[in-house]
Amino acid sequence: MNHTKLTASVALTVLAALGVACGGGGGGAGADGGQVAEGHKQFKATCAVCHGPNGEGMPKLGKDLNNNEFTQNLSDDELVAFLKKGRPATDPLNERGVDMPPMGGNPTLTDADFAQIVAYVRTLQ
Repeated sequence: MNHTKLTASVALTVLAALGVACGGGGGGAGADGGQVAEGHKQFKATCAVCHGPNGEGMPKLGKDLNNNEFTQNLSDDELVAFLKKGRPATDPLNERGVDMPPMGGNPTLTDADFAQIVAYVRTLQ
């Protein structure tokens, strides 16, 4: 699948996911403190193993998410879709060579959880 088709696919998936989770809203600047706090809690439980407890990244694992250009350039919907899909080590855009599992390896995450995680990640920008 070429990059343009992959990007379009991710964008459509994210739009659908956040539309269901938040009535069309995302976790960006309009997120309340409770949503961000819950997102940080979910982030620490699911994402911190690779990205560090505060998104600072871990050597040879997840990238630093603080002021991260990739996450900054995705809409909330696109970021949710990316989190749900993950990124295999074989993806040419995967610079670490380590799988980012779909749903962070946590199949119990809900659409609301993803919206909260995105709300937290936005505070790292």
